[in-house]
Amino acid sequence: MQFLSSIPLSLQTILLLVLSNVFMTFAWYGHLKNLATAPWYLAAAASWGIALFEYLLQVPANRIGFQQAGFSLGQLKIMQEVITLSVFLPFAMFYMGEPFKLDYVWAGLCMVGAVYFIFRGA
Repeated sequence: MQFLSSIPLSLQTILLLVLSNVFMTFAWYGHLKNLATAPWYLAAAASWGIALFEYLLQVPANRIGFQQAGFSLGQLKIMQEVITLSVFLPFAMFYMGEPFKLDYVWAGLCMVGAVYFIFRGA
């Protein structure tokens, strides 16, 4: 991950969290489409394999964010949730074929409020 050293630490954290969330979303929900008829334990094994890559990105992201970029634990958590929703929406719509719902907008607005409250003292 040498190429990351030229990127600001806060942006490194965010980029790694976005990438880890892509893997996490596929690990959690991809089996519903790809392994729908497979036994659950095969879906779980495949999900664990995908989740390994998620953790290989998420652990460094949280360490960089907490130890070097100066994010608090709460800020990292709220950032993670915002990124999760941002990754999940295109996944649900384009990969899984789910229709867009206004509920996603309302959930996003709630997340904006969460971001405000967790970062307002920073």
